[in-house]
Amino acid sequence: MASLSGGEKAFVAIAIYFAIIKFRPSPFCILDEIEAALDDVNVAKFAAYIKNIDDDTQFIVITHRRGTMEEADVLYGVTMQDDGISRLLKLKSTKEAGKIVNG
Repeated sequence: MASLSGGEKAFVAIAIYFAIIKFRPSPFCILDEIEAALDDVNVAKFAAYIKNIDDDTQFIVITHRRGTMEEADVLYGVTMQDDGISRLLKLKSTKEAGKIVNG
Protein backbone atom coordinates (compact mmCIF):
# COMPACT_ATOMS: atom_id res chain seq x y z
CA MET A 1 0.00 0.00 0.00
CA ALA A 2 2.89 2.37 0.67
CA SER A 3 3.82 2.51 -3.01
CA LEU A 4 0.32 3.54 -4.14
CA SER A 5 -0.59 7.14 -4.91
CA GLY A 6 -3.30 8.96 -2.95
CA GLY A 7 -5.85 8.34 -5.68
CA GLU A 8 -4.96 4.65 -5.89
CA LYS A 9 -5.30 4.26 -2.11
CA ALA A 10 -8.68 5.99 -2.25
CA PHE A 11 -9.77 3.73 -5.12
CA VAL A 12 -8.81 0.60 -3.15
CA ALA A 13 -10.69 1.85 -0.07
CA ILE A 14 -13.77 2.65 -2.18
CA ALA A 15 -13.63 -0.80 -3.81
CA ILE A 16 -13.50 -2.49 -0.40
CA TYR A 17 -16.38 -0.36 0.86
CA PHE A 18 -18.53 -1.17 -2.19
CA ALA A 19 -17.73 -4.87 -1.78
CA ILE A 20 -19.09 -4.69 1.76
CA ILE A 21 -22.22 -2.88 0.56
CA LYS A 22 -22.74 -5.45 -2.20
CA PHE A 23 -22.41 -8.30 0.31
CA ARG A 24 -24.68 -6.70 2.90
CA PRO A 25 -26.67 -3.70 1.60
CA SER A 26 -27.87 -1.09 4.04
CA PRO A 27 -30.94 1.14 3.58
CA PHE A 28 -28.88 4.33 3.39
CA CYS A 29 -25.27 5.38 3.24
CA ILE A 30 -23.57 8.75 3.84
CA LEU A 31 -20.31 9.32 1.96
CA ASP A 32 -18.29 12.45 2.78
CA GLU A 33 -15.95 13.39 -0.09
CA ILE A 34 -14.94 9.76 -0.51
CA GLU A 35 -13.92 10.40 -4.13
CA ALA A 36 -11.92 13.61 -3.49
CA ALA A 37 -8.53 12.04 -4.33
CA LEU A 38 -9.71 10.42 -7.58
CA ASP A 39 -9.05 11.78 -11.05
CA ASP A 40 -11.96 12.81 -13.31
CA VAL A 41 -12.17 9.45 -15.12
CA ASN A 42 -12.44 7.51 -11.87
CA VAL A 43 -14.90 10.04 -10.41
CA ALA A 44 -17.16 9.29 -13.39
CA LYS A 45 -16.77 5.53 -12.74
CA PHE A 46 -17.52 6.08 -9.04
CA ALA A 47 -20.66 8.09 -9.79
CA ALA A 48 -21.88 5.60 -12.39
CA TYR A 49 -21.37 2.72 -9.95
CA ILE A 50 -23.35 4.47 -7.22
CA LYS A 51 -26.12 5.12 -9.74
CA ASN A 52 -26.03 1.42 -10.65
CA ILE A 53 -26.46 0.15 -7.07
CA ASP A 54 -28.88 2.74 -5.70
CA ASP A 55 -31.85 0.37 -5.96
CA ASP A 56 -31.08 -1.19 -2.57
CA THR A 57 -29.32 1.71 -0.86
CA GLN A 58 -30.05 5.45 -0.74
CA PHE A 59 -26.77 7.35 -0.99
CA ILE A 60 -26.16 10.78 0.49
CA VAL A 61 -22.89 12.02 -0.98
CA ILE A 62 -21.15 15.14 0.27
CA THR A 63 -18.91 16.29 -2.56
CA HIS A 64 -17.42 19.13 -4.54
CA ARG A 65 -16.69 16.98 -7.60
CA ARG A 66 -18.66 17.88 -10.70
CA GLY A 67 -18.75 14.32 -12.06
CA THR A 68 -20.47 13.06 -8.94
CA MET A 69 -22.95 15.94 -8.87
CA GLU A 70 -23.86 15.38 -12.52
CA GLU A 71 -25.13 11.88 -11.69
CA ALA A 72 -27.20 12.97 -8.68
CA ASP A 73 -30.99 12.92 -8.68
CA VAL A 74 -31.21 15.82 -6.21
CA LEU A 75 -28.60 18.39 -5.19
CA TYR A 76 -28.73 20.31 -1.91
CA GLY A 77 -26.52 23.26 -1.14
CA VAL A 78 -26.03 26.24 1.12
CA THR A 79 -25.13 29.71 -0.08
CA MET A 80 -24.41 32.93 1.79
CA GLN A 81 -25.23 35.92 -0.41
CA ASP A 82 -25.33 38.36 2.52
CA ASP A 83 -23.11 38.26 5.61
CA GLY A 84 -24.59 35.93 8.23
CA ILE A 85 -27.61 34.94 6.13
CA SER A 86 -27.46 31.39 4.80
CA ARG A 87 -29.86 30.13 2.19
CA LEU A 88 -30.65 26.50 1.40
CA LEU A 89 -30.87 25.41 -2.22
CA LYS A 90 -32.48 22.30 -3.70
CA LEU A 91 -32.13 21.24 -7.31
CA LYS A 92 -33.96 18.22 -8.69
CA SER A 93 -32.31 17.19 -11.90
CA THR A 94 -33.68 15.50 -14.95
CA LYS A 95 -31.49 14.62 -17.86
CA GLU A 96 -32.73 15.90 -21.17
CA ALA A 97 -30.40 15.84 -24.17
CA GLY A 98 -27.37 15.57 -21.88
CA LYS A 99 -28.19 18.70 -19.85
CA ILE A 100 -29.24 19.01 -16.25
CA VAL A 101 -32.49 20.95 -16.04
CA ASN A 102 -33.79 22.60 -12.88
CA GLY A 103 -36.96 20.66 -11.93
